[in-house]
Order: sequence, then C-alpha cells, then structure tokens
Amino acid sequence: MRILLASPRGFCAGVDRAIDIVELALAQGDRPVFVRHEIVHNRHVVDGLRKKGATFIEEPEDAPKGAVLIYSAHGVSPAIRDRAEQNKLHTIDATCPLVTKVHNEVRRMVAEKFEIVMIGHEGHVEVEGTMGQAPDSMHLVETAEDVATLVVENPDRLGCVTQTTLSVDDTRDVMDALAARFPNILLPKRDDICYATQNRQDAVKELAVEADLVLVVGAPASSNSNRLVEVASRRGVPSYLIQNAEEMNPEWLYGIECVGVTAGASTPDVLVQGVIERLRELADGPAVLDSLPEVDEGVRFKLPRELRDA
Repeated sequence: MRILLASPRGFCAGVDRAIDIVELALAQGDRPVFVRHEIVHNRHVVDGLRKKGATFIEEPEDAPKGAVLIYSAHGVSPAIRDRAEQNKLHTIDATCPLVTKVHNEVRRMVAEKFEIVMIGHEGHVEVEGTMGQAPDSMHLVETAEDVATLVVENPDRLGCVTQTTLSVDDTRDVMDALAARFPNILLPKRDDICYATQNRQDAVKELAVEADLVLVVGAPASSNSNRLVEVASRRGVPSYLIQNAEEMNPEWLYGIECVGVTAGASTPDVLVQGVIERLRELADGPAVLDSLPEVDEGVRFKLPRELRDA
C-alpha cells in the first residue's frame, strides 16, 4: 500500500500564532489565563493547553476581574470586547490577521452606507464574530440557492465578504449567483478564503488524482477540515474525517492501493504521524510513504505587541 501525504497540510500561520499567544501568556504566570472559545478547533490542542493551565470559557463574565482573556483565532464581535472591558479583563487578541482583515472590510463598507452579504455557515464562531461587526447591516447566505430569497434595502449599495475557511468552489458559485442577481454588488477583489484553506484544498485535489481513499485528520467542528472531505468526495474519492488514528475503520482499506492523508489547518502533526503508523499496521504487506512536493507557504504573523518581548 502507498501512503501519499498532502503538502501543505496541518497548522497554518494563524493557528501557530494563536497557540504561541496562549503559551506565552501562560509562561508570564502573573495572572490566570482564560481563553474565549476553543483557541482553535482541535481537541488535542485545547486539551494540551488546558493541562498547561489555560481555562476555556464562552462568556467574558466567566473570567474573574483582572484575569487575562485571550480571544480565539476565529475573532469576536465588538459586543464581546465591550463585555470584557466592563469586566475589567486584560485582553489579548489571537484573532487570525486574515479574519481581522475581513472585519476591517465590513466596518469600512458600513461606514460607506453599504449593506453586506456574508457567505458562511450559520453558527460558526468566525461567522458570529464577523456578523457582529455590523449586526444591523449584514445578511448571511450559505448556498447559491439562498441568494434567490435574499431581501435587501438597496441593491445598488451592497457588498460581500466571506468566511475564511469555506470551500473555494462553493464560494465562487455563491458569488456568481450574487453577481447575477445584484449586478452592482461590490464583490471582494479576490475572495476572502485564506491562503491556507486555498492551498490545502488545492493539495487535496492533487491527492484525489492518485489516491483511492482520502483521510482528513481534523476536528468535527473544524470548517476547513470538513471542506477538505467535501473537495475529495466531489472528485469521486471516498473520504473520511477522523480526529486521530483510533477513529480509522480498517474496513475502509479493503482493496485500497493508495491512501491520501491530509490535515486541517488546526491539526498538529503528531496526530498525522499517528495515522501513518496505524496505516502501516493495517497494511496488507509493506507500506510505502510518499508525499506530494513539499510546499513552504512562507507566511508568518507577528505576535501582539504586548507579547513580542516574551
């Protein structure tokens, strides 16, 4: 059996930065550290940070006054920031800079009297944070079909942003539907899908050319991981989302000659290595480990100013 690894896969720059922020805040040790929501959508990462002393909460009021509160990589609304300030918390922003870019674009368009359509998944924490930038001026759509029932006040003053972790192909379809129904809509010059999401989906498309089966290592709550499963499945390749090696079903491997393995942007490499070892154990004969050409994404994000010296 051949095990073919995608490249790139796993941690992106935004996730690296968010985890570093929590670890550096914990290392300072001068006050308790709380994190609003999961810092990234991966149980292994969250459990590891919890063991180091981080406490994960959903509401700012759940942290005691004077504590450190870190905003997750998915971003938060101004209302959450206001509540944290009222609770006298020392806040550190681990929002991915690419999500912050979308927030800034929303505020710019609202200042110019635009209504905004956001393409995203209802209930996702990133969507809640972005919609919260201008709750009275935004509409959420998930599919091209949703566009047909969209009601806006002024079609000539309409803008669009997207969740950063969507399917590249689906987002393009929705934007095409928006442009067809609202010809004057201000679409992003390039969609807001982040570089890591784009690159990992492109890598899965390459995997699907050679693999008979694709395994995506990631969390059920991870939007970008779920999209990787969809991308492979749409190319006719059986695909499964697993959190770790223990979730692999040996029956999936019957008759399989090449297994493609990738990981969502919040998945640590140790979990991928565990899947590789499990595949080797289950292989009927020698397992050959191979990889798509290595890709260095070359992206690094600065830490918040208050942690740079640390």
